[in-house]
Amino acid sequence: MADQEPPHGTHYAIQQQPPPADTAHIRRKHLDIAYAGLSPAQKLDIYLPDLGGGPFPVIVSIHGGAFMGCDKADLQVLPMLEGLRRRYAVVAINYRLSGEARFPALVHDAKAAIRWIRANAPRYGFDPYRIAAWGGSAGAYLAAMLGTSAGVPDLEDRHLGNPDQPSHVQAVVDWFGPTDFLKMDEQLAERGLSLPEDQLHSGAHSPESLLLGRRITEIPDKVRTANPETYISPDAPPFLIQHGTQDGTVPVQQSIHFAARLTSVLGDGRVILELLEGAEHADPRFDAPDNVERVLDWLDKQLKAEIVPAESQFAA
Repeated sequence: MADQEPPHGTHYAIQQQPPPADTAHIRRKHLDIAYAGLSPAQKLDIYLPDLGGGPFPVIVSIHGGAFMGCDKADLQVLPMLEGLRRRYAVVAINYRLSGEARFPALVHDAKAAIRWIRANAPRYGFDPYRIAAWGGSAGAYLAAMLGTSAGVPDLEDRHLGNPDQPSHVQAVVDWFGPTDFLKMDEQLAERGLSLPEDQLHSGAHSPESLLLGRRITEIPDKVRTANPETYISPDAPPFLIQHGTQDGTVPVQQSIHFAARLTSVLGDGRVILELLEGAEHADPRFDAPDNVERVLDWLDKQLKAEIVPAESQFAA
């Protein structure tokens, strides 16, 4: 791993904005490229292995930050950049935050970024058939949405560009992401990890309520449209889900229940749930070299098989 380490908790809580990652050692990179033209937030950074012209399988890095902060170039990208050593391209994306636009804008943005990657595969040496989404907390939420909601018209704004390209991904790495907003406070209480009254997920100013534009307890139907588990289908890609058992921000039950629902549809072997005993939210154990190698080993199995997925799997 690089010398910098993400500060504790920065994948979700943004009381302290993470500093930029030091990427000076990466020789081949293209920064702040617009993947759509509606907002200044719709930009991405490309990092390529030092040698070769590809096609490189792609890791899409999606930052956390409570849907309201942080950046594609902050320290959260460091674990994903380790993929360069294994000849992955890494594409780190920004997206419209809740202070600028409500759900589903961030999902529209993430899918527009995937379409842009496919449309520009020849130029940058991407493999358009081998794309993984990897994020922590709010970034994991978006990665999960990419994995489950492919082909859902309301969650795809093709006016953002490259409408002829699909937005499917072939693997998802979900680090402690929220998947069922209305159950979070109850689940935290079950584990003796209740939040203060002014920090409840069901509060009017919670990250989830700000994302949806109204207190989530007042709009259960809209909340359902924002939950990744709503869209689980047999077409979803393999998932690796990791979560700390002492997560006091996003309860571990979110991932336990999400993994169970995925498994019931996708079957054994396509969903792996790993619980880090005693780990908290955005715990340093997630970014530790041995765990990052574990994630990359799993991605190798998903994205470096000999058989290229059939074209029909990526139909728009």
